[in-house]
Amino acid sequence: MQPAVLNKPRWWLWPTILSLDAPVVALLWQAMIARSAGVALGSPARLVLGFSVWLAYSADRWIEGFRLKPEQVRTHRHRFYIRWRWELFALWVSVLVLDVAVSIHSLSPEAFRNGLLLLLPVTAYLLSHQLLHRSSRWRVPKEACTALLLAGGATIFVVPPAGPSIVHIALPVVLFILLCFCNCALISVWENEVDVSHGQTSLALQYFAARRISRMLPWVLALSSAVAWALARPAAAQAAACAAVSATLLGAVDVLERRTGRAMARVLADVVLMTPVVPLLLLPGGPR
Repeated sequence: MQPAVLNKPRWWLWPTILSLDAPVVALLWQAMIARSAGVALGSPARLVLGFSVWLAYSADRWIEGFRLKPEQVRTHRHRFYIRWRWELFALWVSVLVLDVAVSIHSLSPEAFRNGLLLLLPVTAYLLSHQLLHRSSRWRVPKEACTALLLAGGATIFVVPPAGPSIVHIALPVVLFILLCFCNCALISVWENEVDVSHGQTSLALQYFAARRISRMLPWVLALSSAVAWALARPAAAQAAACAAVSATLLGAVDVLERRTGRAMARVLADVVLMTPVVPLLLLPGGPR
């Protein structure tokens, strides 16, 4: 088998190639969840989340790239992690050291403990889905794991030790989980060929009806979020509005995927999750 021909990556692919899109999404939703709870976030919590999400995504792609043969590679992001394998490893170790240093020096004991608790399932996910159960059809879908872990990261430093504000973040957190799952489920449909070539199991490959259901999910979530927007208290209504808009845009990206191609759709699927930037910057209260 000959290596896949990949043209020079377009400029708009680089945030995805460099694994920067997921940290931005997580940081924006962390700020939105914090606003809903009335919790003020410090810079250390933001830095640790951004570093940690980048580390997790980079580790996932680095391990996958290490396992792939050149003729199997079908994406620019995996080609990049293979081409710059050891340079990226050195960068990864440097970011890890910085992440740990900020965590130990600047996080509260409770926040540090919460971060360690989340590290366990992240490590388990990487070991299971990239090493032990990579091709198993019976593993927990990676799309569900990714959604839960990303939402957990966005929430872990927001949860207060006690008080009613814990209830206030329930709706934004659930909506963010569902948005992340819709995002990942659609990507599994678009990148079906990629996962087959890479020897990776996905939701679309695991379940016969997943393709059709995945394409319905954003529209169902958009309607549900719109209802929540109308009924939620003011603090959570902003998050519900963002979810409604993001879900609608996700559905539109899926409709247009056949014209734009999977690479563009993959980038846009993350961009449309960044809707919290609008209320955080423009509406009263400002970024927290």
